[in-house]
Amino acid sequence: MPERALEARPALSRLAVFAYASLVNPASAAETLGRPVDIKALVRLRGWSRGWTVARDNRTTEKTFARPDGTIPRYCLGLDISPDSASEGPNGALIELTEAELDRLDLRELRYRRAEVTDAIEPRTAAAAFDAVYAFRARPQHYRPEPPGDAIVVATYPAATEAAFAALGADQLELYRATTPPPPVEVTPAELVTDRIPEGNPRTW
Repeated sequence: MPERALEARPALSRLAVFAYASLVNPASAAETLGRPVDIKALVRLRGWSRGWTVARDNRTTEKTFARPDGTIPRYCLGLDISPDSASEGPNGALIELTEAELDRLDLRELRYRRAEVTDAIEPRTAAAAFDAVYAFRARPQHYRPEPPGDAIVVATYPAATEAAFAALGADQLELYRATTPPPPVEVTPAELVTDRIPEGNPRTW
């Protein structure tokens, strides 16, 4: 199974998160965690695929964006991971963090739930350095395998994600593009018009 069920377990000393989108950018992760962030390893998540399958209700949640013409789209889409037994897996990065910092990421990833994916990390030597590796996948109520109507992707989001992978090297950017489908909806510049965003959470997408 690609995802290990969460269960009661002793306190763990070494934890990591598998970053596969904007968290790959150390500056973005540092803004949330409140400290400098180093990437510990470049890895893949075998048995999973990456896609534009998480939807945020743009009109009712903590942040609302408007198109350049002032209209308010109903949804904003973001990247997500889903089990896919045939997939060699999206690329990404491991970031080491504490249990308290993992809890803080829960607040950043409001529309996602935490899953333990230690056994899916490759190379295995990278996973072996940690007691557990977690990733964030869409909560059922936000998971949309088919894009909903009147949805956009805020242009700063894929731009920041691609820039983060480019900073890891041309090979990592190429692999990101090979393992990520194009956005299935309009990609547009957008202005933040409602802001109830927790401090440290992204404000530009």
